[in-house]
Amino acid sequence: MDLSNLKAPEPNKKNRKRIGRGQGSGYGGHTVGKGHNGQRARSGFKERFWFEGGQMPLQRRIPKWGFTNNFRTEYVAVNVGTIDLFLEAGKLKDPVISLDDLIEAGLAGKGDLVKLLGDGDIEKSIEIEVHNASKSAKKKVEDAGGSVSFIEN
Repeated sequence: MDLSNLKAPEPNKKNRKRIGRGQGSGYGGHTVGKGHNGQRARSGFKERFWFEGGQMPLQRRIPKWGFTNNFRTEYVAVNVGTIDLFLEAGKLKDPVISLDDLIEAGLAGKGDLVKLLGDGDIEKSIEIEVHNASKSAKKKVEDAGGSVSFIEN
């Protein structure tokens, strides 16, 4: 037995449809095997994945609400209490905390803008460098004897 003796099984010998080759082909003139007209029978028809055959599409049926501001500035929130915990654990250096230190400690990503928020308490005097800060966070840091400096976005 070798490749020259092999034969295809009987069902595999079926000829393909040769549409558009005249009436005698069985798929010839007029509708060419595509039924009677309709959008899908036309040349150039491409069915989009959202197409629902003429019924009201899902993206138009569901209710819409709210507003998305495309110009919003997204900040990564870092709380004063979190800074204090990281200082106690030794993950941040004591007197001066730069943006690179926050990234290295895992509190922010490389391209993130950081905002200091006032949740929690801080006892140590620190100088911290962030893009923005809430009033309460700035007050808590300054009350502990530290300062907050801002980086331009």
